[in-house]
Amino acid sequence: MMHLFEQKFSYRGWFGLLLLITGWLLNWTLPGLRTHIFFFPMWLGYCLIIDALVFMRKGTSLYTRSIGKYIGLFIISAPAWWLFELINLRTQNWMYVGRQYFTDWEYAIFATLSFSSVIPAVFGTAELAASFKWFNKGKDPHELPGKIRLAVYFLCGWLMLTLLIIRPRYFFPFVWLSVWFILEPVNVWLKNRSLLRKRYGLYWRTVFSLWLGCLICGFFWEMWNFYSYPKWIYQVPFVGFWHVFEMPILGYLGYLPFSMELFALYHLITGLIKPADKQDYVQV
Repeated sequence: MMHLFEQKFSYRGWFGLLLLITGWLLNWTLPGLRTHIFFFPMWLGYCLIIDALVFMRKGTSLYTRSIGKYIGLFIISAPAWWLFELINLRTQNWMYVGRQYFTDWEYAIFATLSFSSVIPAVFGTAELAASFKWFNKGKDPHELPGKIRLAVYFLCGWLMLTLLIIRPRYFFPFVWLSVWFILEPVNVWLKNRSLLRKRYGLYWRTVFSLWLGCLICGFFWEMWNFYSYPKWIYQVPFVGFWHVFEMPILGYLGYLPFSMELFALYHLITGLIKPADKQDYVQV
């Protein structure tokens, strides 16, 4: 059985800890606008700490397997989250307090930098979760669903997105489902890595790892956001009660399918960039 920690805590982990503590303290204590400056260093620190912990557990990590691909996680993450910002123009489920103090170009630059930490944080935390025996991690199955089922998934995704656009007040939860239902069949058709399997519906070990990893990140996103400025707030129809930080408690359920959408987006983009790649870099 794997020991809890088998490697030493790396220099990047200590550097990450310094970034995280410094960014957290300054972000919560300085007056006025500050989060646009400290959000990225704080979350970069989180990513490096998690990566160092994964390396201690496994002897390998996202950073050590490929520095280039690790940087690629940050590059892909920003446009991936901008997609959800685009959808939110219609749903208006969250908004940014303090946005008015930035020009459009300033907002775009600072927001893109902040969004770049989403995927590396989620995938790193998911790999840490997957390193524990509870997940009994194995290899991806090779059994793929049939053409009819893939077509049904694909059409359902577009139907959900259409309903979301037409009636966002009632169908806003489809933000966290439609993208996966659209992209996952595309990944299967393009022979990219996917979560679908033929017999049991999903590759559940990977799914559970992604869910837990994204929930952990979600907790820290919401906690560190609470005393931030600028910050985001929510206006979600029907479920705007029992807040944990700014987020309604039922809103945390959205982090589960969101993790699967990030997985699909990442493997679609990397599959298009480098089709011959085996896509085994993300080990969850």
